[in-house]
Amino acid sequence: MGTLYPMRINKYLALKKISTRRGADELIKNKKVLINGKLAILGSRVNETDLVEVKNTKPKEYLYFAYNKPIGFETNSPKKGLFPLGRLDKNSHGLMILTNDGRITDQLLNPKYFHEKEYVVKTKEKLRSNFKQKMEAGVNIEGYITKKCAVKIINENTFRVILTEGKKHQIRRMCSNLFQEVADLKRERIMNIKLESLKSGASREIKGEELALFLSSMLKPQ
Repeated sequence: MGTLYPMRINKYLALKKISTRRGADELIKNKKVLINGKLAILGSRVNETDLVEVKNTKPKEYLYFAYNKPIGFETNSPKKGLFPLGRLDKNSHGLMILTNDGRITDQLLNPKYFHEKEYVVKTKEKLRSNFKQKMEAGVNIEGYITKKCAVKIINENTFRVILTEGKKHQIRRMCSNLFQEVADLKRERIMNIKLESLKSGASREIKGEELALFLSSMLKPQ
């Protein structure tokens, strides 16, 4: 289905990756947006053939960081001006992505897009013999059947799991329903971004080919 015109000017500017919708409203209020040579107003609509100009706007510098969240900390950003994409509960640790790019929030968190996240999980008890089979097939958590996932058993009480969705406390709830209690949960990968040797509490900038692949994979549909 094609883009529908006429459309509101703030939606148009967001679609063209010039700004967010909220940012577009600020540009319009500050008389920075022209439609066919005339100042746009809030609520203006544009057609595909209209000439839209944005005056004297310096492109926003988007930043992306990999951050190793320690255990015992709430999900927040240690870097001013950046926010975390998604969450890790207080008792979990590992990879988070910090950014100031609000354009990709929905793409990463929306379940209609396919994004792998990889975790290493330790359980308090020895894993049951059918644990891998039942986890991979999908687990009923309060009426919702989780999507199929990939599980690799590391030892008698440790496994690696790759999910493509992120329900609240999903892994802990899945394990609980399979009579296993989580002792430690660590996220090691989000899409192509890996934690690797990043120390607890430290961060590193995502850039170059790693960033290009991350952003190009962002809109891969389910």
